[in-house]
Amino acid sequence: MKKQQICILGSTGSIGTQALDVIEQHPDRYEAYCLTANNRVDELAAQARKFNPAAVVIANEAHYDRLKELLADMPDIKVYAGADALCQIVEAGPIDMVLTAMVGFSGLAPTIHAIKARKKICLANKETLVVAGELVCRLAAENRVPILPVDSEHSAIFQSIVGDNPIEKILLTASGGPFRKFTLDQMRDVTAADALKHPTWDMGAKITIDSASMMNKGFEVIEAKWLFGVPADKIQVLVHPQSIVHSAVQFCDGAVKAQLGVPDMRLPIQYAFSFPDRLPLNGDRLDLFKQPLEFFEPDLEKFRCLALAFESIKRGGNMPCIVNAANEVVNEGFRKGRCSFLGMGEIIEKTMAKAT
Repeated sequence: MKKQQICILGSTGSIGTQALDVIEQHPDRYEAYCLTANNRVDELAAQARKFNPAAVVIANEAHYDRLKELLADMPDIKVYAGADALCQIVEAGPIDMVLTAMVGFSGLAPTIHAIKARKKICLANKETLVVAGELVCRLAAENRVPILPVDSEHSAIFQSIVGDNPIEKILLTASGGPFRKFTLDQMRDVTAADALKHPTWDMGAKITIDSASMMNKGFEVIEAKWLFGVPADKIQVLVHPQSIVHSAVQFCDGAVKAQLGVPDMRLPIQYAFSFPDRLPLNGDRLDLFKQPLEFFEPDLEKFRCLALAFESIKRGGNMPCIVNAANEVVNEGFRKGRCSFLGMGEIIEKTMAKAT
C-alpha cells in the first residue's frame, strides 16, 4: 500500500501534534510530507527530526535562520519561510492531503491553493469557511476536492449522515466552557486565566477563549451551514457539559443519529485521514455508566458572541468575515488584559453596527 503523504499546516498546535500521533500509530499508511508552524521554531525542528518530512515551513520569516541552524545536519529536509511558501508547499506533487490546522484567518490562502492543486482537505480551520464559505465550497466543487471536517462536532455530523436523506435539523453540541454556571455579574470580572481553564478540551489559547465566549460555537454554526448545506435556522446549539455527544442530526422522520465518544481529537483527525475506513486507535474508550448526559439551552444574554454569530449569518454578505476579524482582535485584547470578557461581545457588536 502506498503511504499517504500529508501536509500539516500548523503542526506544533494542539491539532497538529495529535495528527502526528495518528501518523505515528499508522506508519504503514501515513507519512508527514511537510510540517509548518508560525513561531514555534524549536518545536517545529524537534518534529522534523522525529518525522523526517521532505520540507518544513516557518511562517514568520524572522525565524528562518534559526530553523536552518537547528536542521543544518539534516540536509534532506528543505527549509522554507513566509506566507507565500505556505501557499506553494501545499501544491507539491507528492502531497495527497492537507490538514489545515492553522489558527484564524491565516489558514484561508493556503487552503485555497491546496484546493486548486486538488489536494484532499482535512479541515480543522473553521475560519476558512466563516470568512469565505461560498468561495471555498465552490472551488472544492469545481476541482472535485473533498473537504472532510476535523472539528469534533462537524465530524460527528458527517459520521451521522448516511445516504441522501433530507436533514430536518442539526443538533450542534457545546460544552458551555468554564463559565456555564456563572451569572452575568460574575462574568464581568473573569480573567483570561479563568477563561483558559476549559473543563473538557485541551486546545490552543485563541480557540479556548473563543470556546469560553461561545464565539467558537457561532463559527461552527457558520461552518456547518457551508459544509452540509443546511440553513442556520435549522441548526440548534445544545450545551452538553460532558462533551460525549459530539453532535447529532435529526432527519425528516424524526429519527436522531448522533456520534458519541471520549473527548479526544485524534478520533476525528484519523477519520478524516482514513475515510471511509475506520482504523484502530489507541486511547480511552467511552464508559456510559460513568456520568449522565445533560443538555441545556444556551443563554444568549450571557454568551452574546453566539447571538452575534447567528446575526451575522442573517445579515449575510461579508458580515461573518467582519465578525471574524473583530473577534481575532478582541480575543487577543482580552488575553492581554486590554478589554473585559463581556467587552469582547460589546466591541464586536459595535463593529457590526459600523459596517452596515
